[in-house]
Amino acid sequence: MTPIRQPWKGTMTARERFNRQMHWKSVDRSFNMEFGYWKENFKLWPLFYENGITNNGEADRFFSFDPIAQIGGNTWMCPAFEDKVVEVRGAKTVRTNSDGLLLEVLTSGRDTIPHYLGSSVTTPEDWKRVKEERFDRNSPGRKLNVEALVKAFPEERDYPLGVWCGSMIGKIRDMLTFEGLAYACYDYPDMVEDMVETCCQLTEDALDQLLPHFHFDYAAGWEDICFKNGPIVSVPFFRDVVMPRYKRIRKKLDQYGVDLWYTDCDGDVRPILPYLLEGGINCLFPFEVNSCAHPGELLDQYAGQLRIMGGVDKMALGAGRDAIRAYLKSLEKYVARGGYIPFCDHRCPPNVDPDDYLFYLDLKEKMFGMQA
Repeated sequence: MTPIRQPWKGTMTARERFNRQMHWKSVDRSFNMEFGYWKENFKLWPLFYENGITNNGEADRFFSFDPIAQIGGNTWMCPAFEDKVVEVRGAKTVRTNSDGLLLEVLTSGRDTIPHYLGSSVTTPEDWKRVKEERFDRNSPGRKLNVEALVKAFPEERDYPLGVWCGSMIGKIRDMLTFEGLAYACYDYPDMVEDMVETCCQLTEDALDQLLPHFHFDYAAGWEDICFKNGPIVSVPFFRDVVMPRYKRIRKKLDQYGVDLWYTDCDGDVRPILPYLLEGGINCLFPFEVNSCAHPGELLDQYAGQLRIMGGVDKMALGAGRDAIRAYLKSLEKYVARGGYIPFCDHRCPPNVDPDDYLFYLDLKEKMFGMQA
């Protein structure tokens, strides 16, 4: 595979650049990264299929993005449920997934949100059984080969390395479904809190194995619990049940000098953002624009506290070059200020013209790359 773009010129290592940019310090140029692409892009974009690019990792190297890496432990089910096909119904296929959900997907394999038919956990009795079978803190699958990881990710690296901090409530949503979590918070609040506590303990266990052996540049998590109208759970529930667990994780990160912590949460995060910040999460990724706001709105509101990675409106990328140019112009002062790395606000969808996407990458370099 021959890269289609050369790395942006620079005088710093990717690691130095990332750390300085995310701490509002001067840099040679912006950190250059993207979040990835829908699966369909690899079949529909000629620049991908004609060059044998089949996944996001290959795409990162194809475009010569700045390197960034992440490691972590098993902070969820161990073992997972079996992922298998139950029935094919013409254009629809019914299957079970690794979270124990029964779901309906397109037989074609097109990348869409599944239709969920049922969950393995709906009552406290279900949770008790699944917790015993799949959330054992002492399961051999949770033991990390730290020695091998230290060899694979040496301290002398020139790229940023992150540590995975799991999910306190997002994966619970995956297990219960959107509707299931919404109901469970009211019908079985003690059960949901025990799920959150279990997720926190598993994350703490993984961090205890990793933190003493690495100088991490950031921490990362995943909490897809918001949609266009705000969070699935109530704000008081998030404040009183979820945020205290974040504080416990933040305490561990602080002990080892990891001050940057992002979470991936789509939708309108504004109602819970004060409690994300109070809990110790100080960066949003990849910051979905249309369900929330222009990234500048929150970067201004929480100046000196909040960082954002992402926030380039995917709708603008699909609307042509004038829209791309105008949107990147609106981000200019925030990139210059620091604490912000611009890239598509989720996986780039296939409706974006690949030639316009190359225009976007070139314009991003011209505006945010190293100036001669």
